[in-house]
Amino acid sequence: MYQRSFWVGLALVFLMGSVSAGEHLFRVTLLGTGTPVPSVERYGYSTLVEAGEQRLLFDFGRGVTIRLSQLKIPLGSINAHFLTHFHSDHTNGLPDLWLTGWLRPAYGQRNQPFVIYGPKGLLDLTNGLSSAYAKDILTRAEDEKSPLSGIAFEPHEIEAGLIYDNQGVKVIAFNNDHGSKVKPSLGYRIEFKGHTVVLSGDTKYSEEVVRQSQGVDLLVHCVTVIPSELLKQYPQYQAIYDHLSSPEQAAQVFNEAHPREVVYSHIGLNGNATVQDLLDRTRAMYQGPLRVGEDLMVFDLMK
Repeated sequence: MYQRSFWVGLALVFLMGSVSAGEHLFRVTLLGTGTPVPSVERYGYSTLVEAGEQRLLFDFGRGVTIRLSQLKIPLGSINAHFLTHFHSDHTNGLPDLWLTGWLRPAYGQRNQPFVIYGPKGLLDLTNGLSSAYAKDILTRAEDEKSPLSGIAFEPHEIEAGLIYDNQGVKVIAFNNDHGSKVKPSLGYRIEFKGHTVVLSGDTKYSEEVVRQSQGVDLLVHCVTVIPSELLKQYPQYQAIYDHLSSPEQAAQVFNEAHPREVVYSHIGLNGNATVQDLLDRTRAMYQGPLRVGEDLMVFDLMK
């Protein structure tokens, strides 16, 4: 009787510990911190948020499946997916994630629909992908008996506001400023158990990003660096600054929002610009907490 009670008690302790660990998990992982530039150091922009028992994925840059694989996270285990806008460096990893996550080996295993939220135009994207890969889907369903439920899209076209509320995890979409020609363009605010992370999305200085980021635990913000001599030689580079934050614009956001922690992602280093240039230009205006993101950098918001 004692031995049985011991093992039952041990199992209960293990179970309670597992539940507790899940309840107190709020972790942000920068899967990709890059831009459209092909790079082995910085994959395309993508961010994983783990909150409680849920895994949420924001944007799908080049190499997102490889980064998830490095973390031993099955591609089919993501609960919901979120898109900020339709630039190719935010969507070119989507077909890979969607299709490969449906395969039967352990790295895939999606049996439920691919739940995805994004701005108006998302239906065109998901319908187009389903049409483009129809032959592959039919073949794999017949040959490998992959359930069609796992390759179906469940798209949700959204506007600014609360768009996701599940098991205590809330996701709020808001409009940022990615230039006059890139609309709609969204950022996301994720809340869980009194903690908050904001993903600015691709944006210039934005009063709405400032408003959403007031005192948050973590602000993930984009940035681009263009040396002055490059701007003089190639005036067309100004178009990049018309779409994305300079270090000075980002510093203004940080000073006005006062987040507890800041990390740069979607980092554009143009010409001969370096990470040190990025830091120097930011620090000239902002002295608070700041990290320059790297792929697979992790932030545990509960700690």
